[in-house]
Amino acid sequence: QVQLVESGGGLVQPGGSLRLSCAASESIFNFNTMNWYRQYPGKQRELVASITSGGKTNYGDSVKGRFTISRDNAKNTVYLQMNSLKTEDTAVYYCSVVRIARLDGGRYWGQGTQVTVSS
Repeated sequence: QVQLVESGGGLVQPGGSLRLSCAASESIFNFNTMNWYRQYPGKQRELVASITSGGKTNYGDSVKGRFTISRDNAKNTVYLQMNSLKTEDTAVYYCSVVRIARLDGGRYWGQGTQVTVSS
């Protein structure tokens, strides 16, 4: 069972920045991908950004050029740097990982962290 602990959410003004962190309970080399999703009230979760074990990144269209996903292998942590935040970025952000097949191939989720962009 993988434990994911997110931190870094909060209240920020439009145009501001936040950095989210997601610390995993095991080596990130056990994961095919590490991802950030967000969820608006009453909506399904949407992919914000992902990073593969090989370092390839992918972003949702609405955050391209503003958000950056990265990871620290030594700390088993993935980050989401969010710049030029907009009110429409307000959501609960979730970290998610997909374990490699030789372990269980399962997807695991963090508990979520609230990001609120408001003046």
